[in-house]
Amino acid sequence: MLARREDGLDLHHLVWRLGPGWRVCSSAVLGGGIGPREWILNAQVPGGYPRTDPDRHLAEIAAAAHLTGPGAGLMTAADVTAYTVAADEGVSATATCGLGVRGWAAAPAEGTDGPPRPGTVNIVVTLPVPLSDAALVNAVATATEAKVQALLDAGLDCSGTPTDAVCIAAPDPTAAPGPGEPFAGPRSRWGARLARAVHAAVLEGASRQP
Repeated sequence: MLARREDGLDLHHLVWRLGPGWRVCSSAVLGGGIGPREWILNAQVPGGYPRTDPDRHLAEIAAAAHLTGPGAGLMTAADVTAYTVAADEGVSATATCGLGVRGWAAAPAEGTDGPPRPGTVNIVVTLPVPLSDAALVNAVATATEAKVQALLDAGLDCSGTPTDAVCIAAPDPTAAPGPGEPFAGPRSRWGARLARAVHAAVLEGASRQP
């Protein structure tokens, strides 16, 4: 947890210093996709976020935190000091839950090309075992399913917010024997652990929502 002052506001950001030898699959605005990542950043920004260059903004925050090499950056209007963490047999999930702007993914409203308002449920998961490319993508789907289950269990009538993001971090299979775990669906060994960890972290955070 790091603090910064921006435009007269006291804000915080969470940092995972993974180091070399990790791969991340994410929908992050900075460093999204699948590839080697040495750090993950989840930065709090003000509600009504005024900037139109979030990737550059996140890069500035990362540089100020002395983060070097490739990384992934998320942002949220939620108070990141209220983050929640859950673990399940080696899998760790951290969530920041800002659910002021929420709804259902399949809605009749027309989509827009511009960036939505940042409310955001951000989820960062770390696993101790390498995952194949397919399993990394599968893990994102599993984490999303577990998030929706947690929101419903918290009594919220929604599947999330328009800006939710996920990061799945696992050791690079090229640095380990074998191709990596082939599956991360909710009934696979590691997918089940991931789902339980994400569900617990998001349920705790969502249950605090007004």
